[in-house]
Amino acid sequence: MVNETKYDVVVVGTGVVGCLIAEQALDAGLSVLMLEAGPRVDRQTIVENFRNLPPSLRHHWDAPFPPPPWAPVLETRTPGEENAYLDLTGPNATAYQQGYVRYAGGATWHWAGICWRMTPDDMKLKSLYGVGRDWAFDYETLEPYYARAEYALGVCGPTDAALQWPPKTPRSRPYPMGPLPLGPGEQRFTDVMAPLGLQNLPAPQARNSGVSYDGRPACCGNNNCFPVCPIAAKYDAATALPRIEAKGGKLLTNAVAYRIEADDRHKIQAVHYYDPHRTSHRVTGRAFVIACNGIETPKLLLLSKDDRHPNGIANSSDQVGRNMMDQPKLKATVEMSEPLWTGVGPVQGSSILNTSQGDFRSEYAGAMFRMENMARGSIGAAEALKKGLYGRALDQEIRRLSACTGLLVVEHEPLPSSINRLTLSDKKDWLGLNRPRIYYDVGDYVRRSAEQYTIPTLKKMAAALGATKFDLNPEFLHSDHIMGGCIMGKDPSDSVVDVDCRSHDHENLFLPGGAAMTTGGSGNSTITMAALALKAADAIVAQFKTA
Repeated sequence: MVNETKYDVVVVGTGVVGCLIAEQALDAGLSVLMLEAGPRVDRQTIVENFRNLPPSLRHHWDAPFPPPPWAPVLETRTPGEENAYLDLTGPNATAYQQGYVRYAGGATWHWAGICWRMTPDDMKLKSLYGVGRDWAFDYETLEPYYARAEYALGVCGPTDAALQWPPKTPRSRPYPMGPLPLGPGEQRFTDVMAPLGLQNLPAPQARNSGVSYDGRPACCGNNNCFPVCPIAAKYDAATALPRIEAKGGKLLTNAVAYRIEADDRHKIQAVHYYDPHRTSHRVTGRAFVIACNGIETPKLLLLSKDDRHPNGIANSSDQVGRNMMDQPKLKATVEMSEPLWTGVGPVQGSSILNTSQGDFRSEYAGAMFRMENMARGSIGAAEALKKGLYGRALDQEIRRLSACTGLLVVEHEPLPSSINRLTLSDKKDWLGLNRPRIYYDVGDYVRRSAEQYTIPTLKKMAAALGATKFDLNPEFLHSDHIMGGCIMGKDPSDSVVDVDCRSHDHENLFLPGGAAMTTGGSGNSTITMAALALKAADAIVAQFKTA
């Protein structure tokens, strides 16, 4: 039983949000316990897992992270697996087949490392465009935390202000490192898009550009950012865990939190967890941080219902699990008559974001466009084999498809909607815990954008590239940017947390990260999650100083 010591801060989850808060609390002299549902593994194990995958699984980014029975996640490697954990319903259920990892280090093990900030307008949708919600604070309040997060993660980015995002928005600090160069495919894409008024910007990325940073080596452009960076040039939270332990933090792995305990004054007293033997343990603390992503966090809160909290912990507003968001994605494969050559450098290195801003947002969603920079060798081989070729003809076709095909992607801005809701399924997992059930509809705001804006734009892009084939997948897909289930707001009646990601209902409970995000924007969510984590960490430390 790990209940002999009362920790100052108990953190559930060891991803980027949990690690940033844990380290700041330790630096302030607080004692910290971290709970992780899954195992702790070394990088080489994951690399070897990937190397030993059959070709059919090479592009299933979660495949090198097999989940233990007590910490299941959604898997889609074989027919039927998509229903093995997440219980998905609604008109766009496929668009919420989220991929995440319940390992020490969390989903940053297999993220792309992209760190787009939200814009000032992204945070004022309601007041500017009459849709969605406004954030509880403005961009200027979050900007210093963005800067701190960029230094904490080690973000490289453009030094030229004209190439930075958001545009014409002062930065309190430059990026810690300069940008990585674009590969030949991305550079050609940039050049071709410019006459269309589409500015393809070099992406800020949490990977080291030509120098070591924070003990991690420089990126060598192996184009394997997901499922795993084999040399740790890209930030992942697992690299922070040894430093947290060196500062005195304690880490418990294979510890599945299933209940948050509150006293009769609504103060959180303890977290209960199961070990792999299905034995229950109780840990106590003075402050609690639930940082186990936008699905597992609201699930845990709902699992924790009791007589005093019949709707679950932190849920007097009935908003826990509502407003589930992602950035619905569309993909189009293009084939060209001349080589494009993607695959040099990181898997993603640039994006078009000026398509995410404008007065049209009162009618339909803004969006981010990019051309994926993944090497196309294995994809080209799979397509060539479908043609029944062999020998020299097969080899030539693999070479041609590897050089002359590309993938265009658009990710749409979502709106928070109460109907997009996580509840507890009647179906149980290996531990006997209710699985998450999620209803998801991308909404007319996104559908209008696809019909009127983004699909026509994809076709214009393909034509400008000289594409001889254009194959659009019409189904909305997931981007793995899980947001909204513990939405932030000033009004406790229609939100779950306040401006510091503190629960309105429980003064010593913090729910930072993607679940707290009020709107999603069009860019990747991780750097905003990290900024919210640092803001919450400041509030936690300040709360202890005044206690």
